[in-house]
Amino acid sequence: MKKRRPFFTGLFFLFLTAVLGTAMDWPVRDARLIRNFGWNDQGRPALGSSFVGEGPILAAEKGELLFSRGGGSMASRLPSPLGSWLALDHGDGLISIYSRFLDAGETRAAKQVDRNEPLARMGISGWASRGGVYFSLFDRRERRWINPSMIITPFPDSRQPLFQFVLLRNSEGQQINPAQVRTLRQGRYTVLAAVSDAMTSPGDPPLAPHRIVCSVNGSEIGALSFETLSSRDGRLMAYRNGLVPAKQVYAPFPGFEIGELAFTRGQATLEIVAQDVTGNSRSAVYRLLIE
Repeated sequence: MKKRRPFFTGLFFLFLTAVLGTAMDWPVRDARLIRNFGWNDQGRPALGSSFVGEGPILAAEKGELLFSRGGGSMASRLPSPLGSWLALDHGDGLISIYSRFLDAGETRAAKQVDRNEPLARMGISGWASRGGVYFSLFDRRERRWINPSMIITPFPDSRQPLFQFVLLRNSEGQQINPAQVRTLRQGRYTVLAAVSDAMTSPGDPPLAPHRIVCSVNGSEIGALSFETLSSRDGRLMAYRNGLVPAKQVYAPFPGFEIGELAFTRGQATLEIVAQDVTGNSRSAVYRLLIE
């Protein structure tokens, strides 16, 4: 099943490409994507995309080299999990960050960098367990991390997202599988869903979807977007019908907290729709009697 990108996604993409003049490129050519933006990493959101490979790391777009650091350097206050890393400023507050690659020390002086110019080689440093690179985008003006697939052509993806589970948590903290019950008590419930995506084959590593929407009787009650993650007052915030603490959304590892709903007596149709960045979608529908 194919659906168009959400309207907000399209506007955001057009705005960023207008600022840059064109869409960015991925910083790797022969590498495998193993984690993407928004993935639930043990209760914490992934802020970028992780690749494994051995080839060169290329500049996603032309820009000014802000900083370059070897994994053993103490010159930076950024946490050591980044290992070797460097950052490019592309103007209008947009920064691309390349990290956890081969530790070659501080080999670059501040200068202008051209699009697709080699920056380093994939390897191991920081918290990396396999050779590769961790790539992320940050908007300094809006203080938010950006899903790279918003401004870089997404990788080919022919598979629908996959549901691992959908649960309803009641006010007593009990978790109920709506697929295993026919009746529920009226009241408020929190919707939890574990959803993953694989691009082309069942053997691909699990990835985060792009959007998860929950509706009751055709009315949307919760929508979790994986377009950006914002920093507000020292806290990381996810976008779910507005900004909410990312810790709350990602706490039900390996799932996500999609939203809250109030069931009243009568028939209720609960639908969860998961969509990936290329438009593939899958839905889970539950018909319940509320007593």
